[in-house]
Amino acid sequence: QVQLVESGGGLVQPGGSLRLSCAASINIFSFYAMGWYRQALGKQRELVGYITSGGITDYAESVKGRFTFSRDSAKNTLYLEMNNLKPEDTAVYYCNAGIYNRGTYSPRNDAWGQGTQVTVSS
Repeated sequence: QVQLVESGGGLVQPGGSLRLSCAASINIFSFYAMGWYRQALGKQRELVGYITSGGITDYAESVKGRFTFSRDSAKNTLYLEMNNLKPEDTAVYYCNAGIYNRGTYSPRNDAWGQGTQVTVSS
């Protein structure tokens, strides 16, 4: 079973930046696509974006141009660089291992991290 641990959340002012990390227990990038999700209080969890094992990325419209994926295969770690943060980005952020097929990312139900809180407020 894949174990994922997120870190890097915190409180930041509007317009600020954060980098989230997702450390995996295995050499995950060879086998799975990876996704970042977020869930704001009282709302459903939504897909922020994903990166495939081959490096294909896609992002939700609400974060395009502001959020960027990167990864360090030697450390089995996925990063989410978040710039120009807005109050509506406030949420718990989760990483996930999943499957990419024909333009669609499907999360594995047994491959979620515990989440890290991001709060954007002045």
